[in-house]
Amino acid sequence: MTGLRYVYAVCRPFDAPLQSQITGVGGAPPRLLRHRDLIAVVSEVPERDFAEQPLRAHLEDLDWLTETAHAHQNVIDALTVVTTPLPLRLGTVFHDDSGVRVMLEAREEGFLRTLDRLSGRVEWGVKVYAEPEAEEQPREPAKVTSGRDYLRQRRRSRQANEEMWEKADRFARRLHETLAECAEDTRLHAPQNSALSGAPGRNVLNAAYLVPRRNSEEFVEIVDRTKNEEPGLRVELTGPWAAYSFSGEEPGEGKSGGDMDSGDMSSGDMGSGDMSGENS
Repeated sequence: MTGLRYVYAVCRPFDAPLQSQITGVGGAPPRLLRHRDLIAVVSEVPERDFAEQPLRAHLEDLDWLTETAHAHQNVIDALTVVTTPLPLRLGTVFHDDSGVRVMLEAREEGFLRTLDRLSGRVEWGVKVYAEPEAEEQPREPAKVTSGRDYLRQRRRSRQANEEMWEKADRFARRLHETLAECAEDTRLHAPQNSALSGAPGRNVLNAAYLVPRRNSEEFVEIVDRTKNEEPGLRVELTGPWAAYSFSGEEPGEGKSGGDMDSGDMSSGDMGSGDMSGENS
């Protein structure tokens, strides 16, 4: 086989077949490369696009990056149906099968430990937004007749804004604590910038939850019950995903609730441009 090896994920051997029609990055079908007790899911990609220099250039091309990320995610989604994959970063490339096996050998202990921790579990993402209507304070202000009136209006507006954010913060913290009880681990990601994400409102919670598959229905029901609980606040649920947010080798971060100012992949958010495998 010619070309480079693009690696999507690492998993334990499994018996169920992947979807026959699934295609990966560049249109090539994924295949399974076994090394002892690990499987690397790989496909062949051309050097003209995935050697170090052209890949770095492509990562600056938003259209190319979006297309490649979708193909990468399609393979991860197909794997999630039949096994517990440990996703690798977008753009993890090796010269050949031997390079992939060297990587598996070097990281075998960590991969196996992480796969044991994630087995039978999926990631759910939950976001809370303060809706634009809640931020705009649509009531028409009273007529200003003096400097004192102006200052009074400014103070009232500031107090109303502070109260809105206090309500949003209380709701987000309460929801996170409730969901954390149903999850084995949590991650609080940085709130998304609405100008970049395109989502209306201001993001006040952006969290990921590692949930056993058997508890997923209960988890979803809890989120659904909160969706209309507070006027002006919108709750969004995504998943189930492969456990992107929990694929590091050290578990246990965030079960206590963590810092509410830190927070997609998402769940489901992928890194880009890991060239650690290049020239292996």
